[in-house]
Amino acid sequence: MMMNFKYTAIAFTALSLTVSSCNDFLDEMPDNRTELDTPEKITKLLVTAYPTTSWNLLAEFSSDNTDDNGPKYQIFDRLSREIYEWKDTKETGNDSPVTYWSSCYKAIATANQALEAIDKLQAEGISPSLLSAQRGEALLCRAYGHFMLSYIFCEAWSESNKNTALGIPYSTLPETTVNPQYDRETIGKTYEHIAADLEAGLPLIDDNNYSVAKYHFNSKAAYAFAARFYLYYCQYDKAIEYATKVLGNDPALVMRDWGTLGSLSLNDDLQPDAYVDASNRANLLLYTARSYWGLYNGPLTTTNRYTHNPTISKNETSESTGIWGDCSTTLKQIAANYTSIPKVVFRKYPFFYFEVVDPSANTGYYNIVQAAFTTDEALLIRAEAYTMKKEYDKAIADMQIWENSYTTSKVALTEQGINDFYGKLDYYTPQKPTVKKELHPDFTIEPGTQENMLHFILHARRILTLHEGLRWGDIKRYGITIYRRTVEKQIITVTDEMKVDDPRRALQIPNTVIGAGLTPNPRNK
Repeated sequence: MMMNFKYTAIAFTALSLTVSSCNDFLDEMPDNRTELDTPEKITKLLVTAYPTTSWNLLAEFSSDNTDDNGPKYQIFDRLSREIYEWKDTKETGNDSPVTYWSSCYKAIATANQALEAIDKLQAEGISPSLLSAQRGEALLCRAYGHFMLSYIFCEAWSESNKNTALGIPYSTLPETTVNPQYDRETIGKTYEHIAADLEAGLPLIDDNNYSVAKYHFNSKAAYAFAARFYLYYCQYDKAIEYATKVLGNDPALVMRDWGTLGSLSLNDDLQPDAYVDASNRANLLLYTARSYWGLYNGPLTTTNRYTHNPTISKNETSESTGIWGDCSTTLKQIAANYTSIPKVVFRKYPFFYFEVVDPSANTGYYNIVQAAFTTDEALLIRAEAYTMKKEYDKAIADMQIWENSYTTSKVALTEQGINDFYGKLDYYTPQKPTVKKELHPDFTIEPGTQENMLHFILHARRILTLHEGLRWGDIKRYGITIYRRTVEKQIITVTDEMKVDDPRRALQIPNTVIGAGLTPNPRNK
């Protein structure tokens, strides 16, 4: 089900406006007509400046973390099939492109409403110091909403495509018309706007302004966002700078306690609840989203057609072998392998966070809680940035911290050891899968140590962030060819291929905004 909302932002030609009049529609404030005349009211408004839907299914089902297990298994819905098959979809469920698009622009509109109110209060004489924390959060929320839209609906930024590839409309003002018209700028312009909002907002973030900081852009969450953004922007010094602000002087002290997590039962929701606990030192920003994603990450037979299955797990991810050893024995959190169904999952998402809307009819929404940014990912961001700068000793030191935190391995990492392990691996083919896939990024990678270090880091990132949607970004950034495979009785059949220049790497924007005049993503004939 899609959540209704009553104020404009770009989409919102994407929705049929079911209001009594244009005036009613335009007069309604995002928080039900509350006048934003105090800093406290703006603070409360910003609670709704975060997307309330999930991008996990869109990214995971588009990536190489998902296979087709064949017609023996049930298809949960048309959306999952069309996203898995890289088709443009008109589906409108909670996990659909149109719902995510609308949710992000709704959050952006809220941020813009807050920024306008802040400017008005300052013009009326309220000290900027009383509003700086709210301004910082609003700018970070606006940047994040646009960044995630570009992540799903655009090509990866690169030096060669920044002036040609389509970006997304960057909204900076509250809407004053029912049917605003927008043009798509380039991905380069989109990233310039994101960087500007980030740099303006970061110094203003004040953790003391939040009652539960982990559900807002607190300072460390904001730095983690900046680190990820600048890694994708290929500005490695900034990625290192901001990741270091997250990690502090001793990153080992802020890693997740994987041993304690892994000791919890795989049954019920003990592991997932612990994984998204706000008191966990590794979790930097948590958000809730209306999504069926929790159902896909448990032993349910209704979601078994397209899964992270044993074939992927054993050869590429949660049961694969890395320089640290066999994942099935060395990882501190072992994946749940449901032998009766083709699904292998890390327990990160509870089955049922059910929000009851009508108790008598027992109807409502499925929800998830997700860790949007973590210290563990920030560490791997810094290791990758060091590798791109050829500062291999520093990258290896970070990866040693990751290995010590995440595994029971006693392997002492060295440049020679990494070269020996990843350099000697065969490159992946869909029939003979390995953890090493050919890299075709827009930037230069030196053969030898730099390439092998990147294979190591990408392998670790893929396992660490499994089910969280970040593999899709790595596929796009590094030009990794991926395949659609049907796996039945250990027989692999390739049904489609997505090469580095495939325009389907940018999911199609919603057909409703295309119909309203926004330029669609290109598609091969």
